[in-house]
Amino acid sequence: MSTWFITGASRGLGLEIARAALRNGDTVVAAARNPRNLPDDLRQSDRVLGVTLDVTRTEDITGAVEMAVRHFGGIDVLVNNAGRGLLGALEEITDSETRSLFDLNVFGLINMTRAVLPVMRAAGAGKIVHIGSRGGFEGEPGVSMYNASKFAVAGISEALAGEMAPFGIQSMVVEPGVFRTDFLDTRSLSTAAQRMPAYYGTPAHATLDWRDTANHTQLGDPVKGAALIYEVTSEDKLPGHLALGRDAIERQLVKIRSLQDDLAAWQDKSAATACDDAL
Repeated sequence: MSTWFITGASRGLGLEIARAALRNGDTVVAAARNPRNLPDDLRQSDRVLGVTLDVTRTEDITGAVEMAVRHFGGIDVLVNNAGRGLLGALEEITDSETRSLFDLNVFGLINMTRAVLPVMRAAGAGKIVHIGSRGGFEGEPGVSMYNASKFAVAGISEALAGEMAPFGIQSMVVEPGVFRTDFLDTRSLSTAAQRMPAYYGTPAHATLDWRDTANHTQLGDPVKGAALIYEVTSEDKLPGHLALGRDAIERQLVKIRSLQDDLAAWQDKSAATACDDAL
């Protein structure tokens, strides 16, 4: 039996991962800004500890981790799921909007991980699952700042995998495509307050139109996605990256081919930039 600590556990993938863990006999620390918003099946389970957690508040993180360790004796799996989106052309997005996004998607994840690592190091084992995004390996117009935050998550996860290997701790980034959650609702996805007419009819604003038509009709099934995350995390060895969903796989393959084309076009001249005594 493993203990899972899941941020943003009141809805979406976080909720379904919690349910998958419970179905398989594990215990769950279900973290939410307001634990009263957790569904009845979580609140009424004696294998669930609901904790108040806003990952942008350091004091919340410290208290929640201490409570989890007191209650269950440790944390085997940390799922950094809390996050949100932001749409708009880069020129439209303000510093304050960007910093607010990064406080949650990046610094919240960093601080949450930093708080749990001593617990896992003491145990000599642990797994950290970061919920990234398809937007964390491919930049798209109208999503630049969200892309940047999820590219950061992928880089953090890759670095952690190397840093934590001597301690028996593994790190994986999950990169979902579009799943039928409420992520496209306004409480999870905001739009730049400033809308510049120059971008009307351009790709930067096409994403806004897509959100209105795609909401709650997305391709991915969050229950199936969470079940796969649980299955992969339960294996002895985590992959570095887990593409989640048909669209995520397709876009990764497109990005890989694009990178290969870019590399081939300039490979010889790029290699020739070495110092003469290194040739």
